[in-house]
Amino acid sequence: MMHLPTLSRRSALLGLSSALVMGRASLALAAAPTDKRFAVIILRGAMDGLSAVVPYGDRYLTQWRPELLPPPVGKPGGMLDLGGFYGLHPSLSGMHQIYKAGELLPVHAVAGSYRSRSHFEAQDYMESGAEERMDSGWLNRALALLQQAPATAHTSAIAVDVTVPLLLRGATNVATWAPPSFDPLDADLYTRIVALNQADPITGPALKDAMRQRGFSDKVLAGGDHDHEAFGSLCAAAAKLMRAPDGPRLAALELEGWDTHTGQPARIASALAELDSGLVALKAGLGDAWKQTVVVVITEFGRTVRADGTLGTDHGTGTAAFIAGGSIAGGRVQANWPGLAQHNLFEDRDLQPTADLRSVAKGLLSAHLGLDGAAMLKVFPGSDRVAPMPRLLRA
Repeated sequence: MMHLPTLSRRSALLGLSSALVMGRASLALAAAPTDKRFAVIILRGAMDGLSAVVPYGDRYLTQWRPELLPPPVGKPGGMLDLGGFYGLHPSLSGMHQIYKAGELLPVHAVAGSYRSRSHFEAQDYMESGAEERMDSGWLNRALALLQQAPATAHTSAIAVDVTVPLLLRGATNVATWAPPSFDPLDADLYTRIVALNQADPITGPALKDAMRQRGFSDKVLAGGDHDHEAFGSLCAAAAKLMRAPDGPRLAALELEGWDTHTGQPARIASALAELDSGLVALKAGLGDAWKQTVVVVITEFGRTVRADGTLGTDHGTGTAAFIAGGSIAGGRVQANWPGLAQHNLFEDRDLQPTADLRSVAKGLLSAHLGLDGAAMLKVFPGSDRVAPMPRLLRA
């Protein structure tokens, strides 16, 4: 059972907010002078957008990755239809219900402005929101602009973690605190250590036995399952804090485990189920505040169109993002689809991106939080040629 830290009214008014760290997931929150809520979920490791939002209507898809595709729409365990060309992965059944309610908008063929296939570089660029390395994040700069009113000049935030994600670092202070029992190693590292020693007749069984005693299931040790309840609990905690009348308004959540170089079908199914449980818990926990909430789910880049020799995919470019919330103009897929014919692939290997992640973020910060064009250039330096994506929210 998870126990949330107690927030006094004074602490919440000062922007003192809570974050939690659970296995592969972590959360940071910040106060802002608005009744609107805004959350960013970062999927670290590069989510395969072609598996999350499957363009089954593209005739070249089965040519490149037949072994990675879920069953067709209408078949047992099949894709969940998104209007006749795209299908949601079957692990995203809760998100499909949100989609059918018009509150989920998948955005496909999207990428950042960078073309790095390094996780660390790409995540830095994605979180800084700039075309060069920076030591501050775009959500922190947006927070600073929202807090310029004198009455909120002393607003601050706190993250319960050993570090604050770059997305929330910057001039507006976000402190950190870690509980005494905090363990900085995530489940994926333990899984990799067990895999490296699996063939050894002495250390292999000993390590597995030790991990089982720590509560790791055999599926987790095999790399085929995530702790779905952990991320769901984390999102429920975020919702409880954000729902409070004087609670934090901005949240940054992180979910690791998307680097599917091997055994992708089972691994991504489990990771997507974890994301699904989290978004469902976030909506349920926010209650009426869901109507005033926007959630954007992003990842640093996509994965190759072709499968590799171990039923996995390598680092790619174009991918999918998700936008959710009570005022989202959802129930459709936002995409300028480039096609998967070989001559349309980026560098003959990746989904060609046709939308910029900054355009998505600009469209949401503008329509939902009211930041104007001048503010956008402060939030995303050097992005004057990137227009806010229109019609993401209902009129």
